[in-house]
Amino acid sequence: MTTQDKETPSGAIKELDGGNGEMFDQIAGRYDLLNRIMSMGQDQYWRRRAVKALELRDGDTILDVATGTGDLAIMIATKNPGVNVRGVDPSKNMIGVGNVKVAQRALQKRVELEIGDGLALPYEDDRFDGAVVAFGIRNFPDRLQGLREMRRVTGPGRKVVILELGEPERGIMSLAAKTYIHHVVPAVGAALSGKQEYKYLQESIAAFPPPAQFEELMREAGLKNVSSTPLSFGAVNLFVGTV
Repeated sequence: MTTQDKETPSGAIKELDGGNGEMFDQIAGRYDLLNRIMSMGQDQYWRRRAVKALELRDGDTILDVATGTGDLAIMIATKNPGVNVRGVDPSKNMIGVGNVKVAQRALQKRVELEIGDGLALPYEDDRFDGAVVAFGIRNFPDRLQGLREMRRVTGPGRKVVILELGEPERGIMSLAAKTYIHHVVPAVGAALSGKQEYKYLQESIAAFPPPAQFEELMREAGLKNVSSTPLSFGAVNLFVGTV
């Protein structure tokens, strides 16, 4: 993996402040609305693709890392009545919002959300039947360590799935996507949330490696059969690896 201005070969982010949860504590109340508006409603479609990639079975227990307000965890449980989900996130306010949503859907027995660090997951080896992170790994202070932890807690033969924003590198949609990410998203986010924190989004996307480089990082973490699929003209990439 090549070294970039804001990134080390191990995938560590030096300057962005998205990994400790404090920034997200401030925007937790409007996080879901912001996601819907800024993704133009596509974020739920992207999550459905991630759920499908997990190849779920009845009786599975899945780990949702950087669960945020629990959208993906709730989707997994709702679409798969025989599956349980554990969600972990460093932001206490995001977890608080998520737990309200879980209770509203009467999913408390199958969805558990808790505060935790994706770089040091508090679970034993092979604990889960799959692990997923959606729109969170670009904020990890050390992406390689986060991937290693997801692999460690996932059982042999099961999937580790990553859904992440990116910048299309070529094609007719590349310029439009980059303009949207660098100008429209921060402006809309700041206007709706009353905070400037959403400026971090354009920086974190720009700092995230291209798909081929991130695939190599997944292999370095010990994952096999690694692949990536561009969604929405490459504005989002779906990465899948097998333990």
